[in-house]
Amino acid sequence: MSERGYRNAKGHERNRRAQKDRSFSAQAPGQRRRSSDPARLTAYQALRAVNGEDAYGNLVLPQLVRKNRLDKRDAAFATELAYGAMRRQGTWDAVLEHCVDRPLKELDPQVLDALRLGVHQLLAMRVPDHAALDATVGLVRGEVGQGPAGLVNAVLRKVARQSTEEWLDQLESEQSDDLRKLGVRYSHPAWEVRALRRALRMSGRSPEEIEDLLEANNAPPRVHLVALPELGSLDAALDEGATPGTLVADSAESAGGDVHRIPGTRDGTVRVQDAGSQLVARVLAEVPVENDHGKWADFCAGPGGKASLLAALADQQHARLYANEVSDHRADLVEQALAAVPERAWTLRVGDGRDIPDEMPAGFDRVLVDVPCTGLGALRRRPEARWRRTPADVAELGSLQRELLTAALDSTRPGGVVLYATCSPHTAETLDVVSDIVESRDDATILDTARYARDAALPGALDGDQSAELDWPNGGSSVQLWPHVHGTDAMFMIAVRKSA
Repeated sequence: MSERGYRNAKGHERNRRAQKDRSFSAQAPGQRRRSSDPARLTAYQALRAVNGEDAYGNLVLPQLVRKNRLDKRDAAFATELAYGAMRRQGTWDAVLEHCVDRPLKELDPQVLDALRLGVHQLLAMRVPDHAALDATVGLVRGEVGQGPAGLVNAVLRKVARQSTEEWLDQLESEQSDDLRKLGVRYSHPAWEVRALRRALRMSGRSPEEIEDLLEANNAPPRVHLVALPELGSLDAALDEGATPGTLVADSAESAGGDVHRIPGTRDGTVRVQDAGSQLVARVLAEVPVENDHGKWADFCAGPGGKASLLAALADQQHARLYANEVSDHRADLVEQALAAVPERAWTLRVGDGRDIPDEMPAGFDRVLVDVPCTGLGALRRRPEARWRRTPADVAELGSLQRELLTAALDSTRPGGVVLYATCSPHTAETLDVVSDIVESRDDATILDTARYARDAALPGALDGDQSAELDWPNGGSSVQLWPHVHGTDAMFMIAVRKSA
C-alpha cells in the first residue's frame, strides 16, 4: 500500500476515488470487530509511545514490529501508517477540528491517536473506506473501550465525506498567508516553512523549490547502508536487491525489509547511515593536513554512526579517534558502534565537549563537531520531530553550537582542521554560527569544503553540482545537501583551518 495518492495537474494529492464511489460497512456498530489487526495495533502502539511518552518513532516502531512478530507485508503497512500519521499530524488534526464537536485537547489522547490513524488511512492510503472505519473502530473498542467507539465512527464518517484535495483546499482557504497555506498542505509548522525557504535562498537555490522540499520531507526515505572500510561487506545486501550507492564509496540503498538481517549489521561492520552523514566523515578524512600526527576527534559522537566510520577511516591512516559524548546513554551506543573497529583506532570519553580544551589544548589534527541541532534536515527519518521543535530551540541551541565550535578550534593544533556539521539547513544553525565564530578569531580560515566533498564522493557524484555549494570569502565554500536534490538528509558542512 502506498502513502501517495493520485495527483492533480498541480502535483497535489487527490483521494483514491470520487465521493460517489465511496462505500461503508453495512454492519451495525455492535456487529463490527472488537479488536484490531496486528499491523494497525503496532502503528497505534508506536503513535501512543511517541505522543504519550516522548519516544522517537524511528526507534520505537522497529522494536514493536519485532515484538509483535509482523511479517514483511504487515511490517510495511504498519510503518507506512505510523510514520505517515506522525508526519502529517498537523494536517490531520486540522481536519479533525472540523469533525469533532469539542477542542481536540479535550479528547482522550488514546482516542485522538486512533483518529489520526483513521484519517491517514482515509486520506492518504489506498485503504477502502469501510475497512479504515471498521478497523479503527475495532481498534478503539479493543484498546480504549466500547464508549468512544461511536464517537470515532461518527467522526471518521464526517472525514470521509470529502476527498483529500477537497480537505486541503478548504484548509488552505482558511489560512491567512502563503506560509500557513504551505504548512497545512504539507504538514509543517509555518515557522519551519519560513526557515526552510530562507535556507534554500541563502544556499543559492530558488525559494520556489520549497514545495519540492516539503514534499520530500513527507516521503519515506530510502535506507542507506555503509560498510566500514576494510571491515564490512555489502555483497550480501547487493545479492538481496540493494543497489550500490551513488554518492559515496562502500554504500548502498536497501531494497527494503528488515535490514538488521543483512550479514554484518549485527556485528556493526555494516550499518544503517544516511549517505550525507557518510560524506561528512569522509570529507574530514579527505582534507589535507600537513604533518598529520593521527590525532582525530569527534566532539559529539553519539549515537556513533559517524564515529564508527571515522574510526575505520582513521585506522586506515594509522590514526586514532578520540570520541566524546556527553550523555551516558548515548556514550553506551557510541561504544557499541565502535566495537566493530579495532580498539587501537579509538578512545571513548564521556563528558562535555566544551571542557576538552582544558584537557587537550591545541592537540588534534582533525576534529568533527557535528553539533546538537533542531534536526530540520532529517524530518523524513524523524517523523515526529517537526511537531516537537519550536523557534526557541533554535536560539537555545545556537549558543551551544557556538561554544562547541569554539572548543573544537581551541583543541586543534595550528595547521589542523575542524569540520563543523549539522543535520539542519536552518541558517541560524549553519551560516550564522560559523560566521560569528570565524569572524571573531584571527586563527580560523574557511576552506574550499565543496572541493573536498567532490574529492570524497564517488567520481562525478557532485561534479557540476553547484546546488550543494555556497561560496565564502577568500576561496572558501560550504556544502548544503538537500533531500529533494541529493536524496540525503539536509546535511550542512564546512571545513575550517586553524592557523598559527
